[in-house]
Amino acid sequence: MAKGEKNSIAREKRYPWLKIPPPPVRALQVYAIDPSTGNFQRNYMTVHVPWEPLEPGPTGRKIGVVDYDGVNKCYYPPIDLDDRLVLANDGLNPSESDPRFHQQMVYAIASRTIAMFETALGREIHWRRADRFGGAAEYDDALRKKDDIEILKLYPHAMQEANAYYSPEAHGILFGYFTANKTGQGRNLPGQRVFTCLSQDIIAHEVTHAVIDGIRTYFTEPTNPDVLAFHEGFADLAALFAHFSHKEALTEAIRLTGGRLYQTTLTPVAPQARSGFETAADAEIGAEVARTNPLVQLAQQFGEARGAERGLRSALGSKPNSDDIHKNVDEPHFRGSILVAAVFDAYFSTYMRRAEPLFRVYRAGGGRMDDDDVPAPLAELLAGCAAETAKFFFRLCARAIDYCPPVDLKFGDFLRALITVAKDLDPADIDGIRDALMEGFRQRGIYAESALFFSEGALAWQRVPPGILPPIEGLIFGNPNGLSSEEKDKDGDVLRAWATRYREALGLDAKLPVTVPSFHPVFRTSDDGRLQVEMVVEIIQSRQAAFDPCVPAAGGFPFRGGVTLIVEAPEIKLDEKGRKIPQPPVVRFAIAKTNVGHESKQREDAQRDFALSQGLAAGDTTNPSHFQANFALLHEEF
Repeated sequence: MAKGEKNSIAREKRYPWLKIPPPPVRALQVYAIDPSTGNFQRNYMTVHVPWEPLEPGPTGRKIGVVDYDGVNKCYYPPIDLDDRLVLANDGLNPSESDPRFHQQMVYAIASRTIAMFETALGREIHWRRADRFGGAAEYDDALRKKDDIEILKLYPHAMQEANAYYSPEAHGILFGYFTANKTGQGRNLPGQRVFTCLSQDIIAHEVTHAVIDGIRTYFTEPTNPDVLAFHEGFADLAALFAHFSHKEALTEAIRLTGGRLYQTTLTPVAPQARSGFETAADAEIGAEVARTNPLVQLAQQFGEARGAERGLRSALGSKPNSDDIHKNVDEPHFRGSILVAAVFDAYFSTYMRRAEPLFRVYRAGGGRMDDDDVPAPLAELLAGCAAETAKFFFRLCARAIDYCPPVDLKFGDFLRALITVAKDLDPADIDGIRDALMEGFRQRGIYAESALFFSEGALAWQRVPPGILPPIEGLIFGNPNGLSSEEKDKDGDVLRAWATRYREALGLDAKLPVTVPSFHPVFRTSDDGRLQVEMVVEIIQSRQAAFDPCVPAAGGFPFRGGVTLIVEAPEIKLDEKGRKIPQPPVVRFAIAKTNVGHESKQREDAQRDFALSQGLAAGDTTNPSHFQANFALLHEEF
């Protein structure tokens, strides 16, 4: 320890009021898009992530970087982000060749992604838990320690593959590296090494998989074609919406698209390009070539290195076509792109509607909207509008996860959740966000099977009518810092007892036992500034269903029913003498996938057909992990 540090510690002990509090955020340099863009499109940026003390790695409370190179079989020296020189420089400068910057990059983007979700959800997230397939009593401490993911590990150089994936078995995310194509490699050198850990999009995409797996127990169980497609689509949404937080790149994209952010290309710098020189073959200089709009492209370097002309996927990769949802049903990335396009259709429509007053003022001052280039002051105002709209839409999408049924998720369920949350977040809906969402989904053939009509009133989940479900006595909501172990144990007992007693009222089987694999207290601030306290609860029933009811020996698959409860914390009421009167928590929503009756029979038959089509009847069907998503295989072609 340096002499100055010793003197500082001594002074703080003697005069505690002199102690300097830690900063709220840590600044770290990253690539805004990926290395292939250089600094051409404001590609060097500084992100601000929540402050926490870090061990070399870096390793914090929720994530830790383990830089083991699986090919060269060596560990790279870990970066110490708490080193005073590193702190003073906002981390290392972006570099493709320095493994320490790779460590910094994955930590920074993973931290930012986690912070985005925690802000939107109103709670701290946790990772996958070991007892997801059974009651807590089935797991002793040794098994829980082995299977629980306490700290998500990030492996920047795990393998030499054009792949990156979330692996519950590895307790983390494995990033690969590979060589670019020799021809048609875009802005990469022929055969150069490409690192997936240097792509903001890929990092955010993979962390989102881990987040969803942590907060939703059975969303990694592919019971229908939409489940894995939702995982892929939602992870793409999180990565793409993060683009709009980069003000410089956003402002430039707006300026070079005339404010029409949804365009796939940017206006070339050279004015001759407007006379038709729009391709590399026709252009005489590089400035005449129309560049790809990086805001709407996903994993640009990866896509180009593999021979594509642009990124792997885009925000509007699926044009409005109600037939596409019936094509390539079993391909999660194609199907997920339809979901992404539906949401971004609504986003861009809302942005253009909110921006219309700015365009109107610009036209009134003599501006022409057929110009592709808009003046800088207007571009900055439009950038603020686009960024705020993107922040709202990400919050809307993230919160909608809490309003989905806990099993057998379908796109239509997510649409219903979006409409319900949109009504909560913005009851007046002056900008027509709910109409834009419904139109974006309708044009791509996404409907809610459980809704009687395609209208706002029919799509929004209905609140539980008074008297249908009794209050949940004794439920503890804790505080924004989370529940203690004792409070969690007590809440688990209360919820299991309540769910068991009222399972028929919840639409569940009266004979099957219930489990409560997760419950999350939520603390959110409403638009009027009031604190809203709720709890999101998963209630599950499971049984084995036979692949062939006539041949029990052929094996079976887990068939589940369940309910998501949104429980509202009680209001504080006072008696005539001003004393507090305890009020029990009230169930606002009970969002169910029933496992009794005709609807259940239809779901079971559909799940059986899907499982057989995916070859799940082969192998060890008694192992619950047999029916879990394999992200390594899912991302082989990314």
